[in-house]
Amino acid sequence: MPLTAQERLTAIVESSFDAIVGKDLDSVITDWNPAAERMFGYSAEEAIGQSILMIIPEGLRDQEIDIIGKIRRGEKVGTFDTTRQRKDGSLIFVSLTISPIKDDTGRVVGASKIARDITATKESERRIRTLLREVNHRVKNQFAVILSVIRETANRTENHQDFIERVRERITALSRTHDLLVSSDWEGAGIFELVQEHLKPFGHEERITLSGPIIMLAPSAVQYLGMAIHELGTNSSKYGALSGASGTIDIEWQLNGFGDGQELHFSWDEKSIPETDTAGPSRRGYGNVVLQRVTPLALDGKSGLEWTPGRMQWSLCAPAKGILLVSAAEVHLTEQDAGGVCGPATD
Repeated sequence: MPLTAQERLTAIVESSFDAIVGKDLDSVITDWNPAAERMFGYSAEEAIGQSILMIIPEGLRDQEIDIIGKIRRGEKVGTFDTTRQRKDGSLIFVSLTISPIKDDTGRVVGASKIARDITATKESERRIRTLLREVNHRVKNQFAVILSVIRETANRTENHQDFIERVRERITALSRTHDLLVSSDWEGAGIFELVQEHLKPFGHEERITLSGPIIMLAPSAVQYLGMAIHELGTNSSKYGALSGASGTIDIEWQLNGFGDGQELHFSWDEKSIPETDTAGPSRRGYGNVVLQRVTPLALDGKSGLEWTPGRMQWSLCAPAKGILLVSAAEVHLTEQDAGGVCGPATD
């Protein structure tokens, strides 16, 4: 048997996903649908007959006075976003649509209120604003780094073509770091992924060994360690293990110590076979500046750079606090594992 208009209207109200609340001109609740029960935590028996003020935070109760005043005067109340309070005291963001309720003579006798939960939307907006602020900060930082790269490269190159090529390579490397950070919403990146991404352009993956626990670096650490890895890879492809038909690179990282004294140790051990006069980064070159000054200073750590015929080694030791995002730091280390590995700072 078909539903009557009244039955259909009742079914719509009962099945609505949005809270639908009726109240009289004294702000006393007269109607309370199941969605209102779910949203605010009060049953219909608890709510009907009570003041609507029970779901309005104390600091926002002037809103109700304004709403009732407009309803009494027959004025329109536009949809607006606000905050309401659940039975357990927690707050919820809602979008409210308010309409007058009239009797058979057209006299306003109350108001209906439709409340839609927009808490998730507001949280998403908050996260987007936070992310945009972070991106703005990171972009400004990237500009500063790029300007430094251009300036220092210009001071350490002898001809225009060499300058253009070096700057292009270094900015491309920065863009690889940027891509990693964007893919994680600027939260950070893993050391394994960072090393892989920066060494990908040089090829010879079968001659490169990576070893270490799963460690997530904070964004600033990703950027500065990425710069160092790029310089090491570039040097190796031009003068070292990746420049000839043979040669290997062993890259290892680990956490030493525990608590606030925990340290990240990263090492690059490059060997040429047969042994040749493998070159390290030029003392005058920007790569040497990055490895011995820029990266260790940015990470508040210490570095070591050594090369002998057929071998070049670079190590970095830095406090884990502040540069790690999520890591193996939660692993419980024993006392004998807790010794530091940092040596004296490299000039």
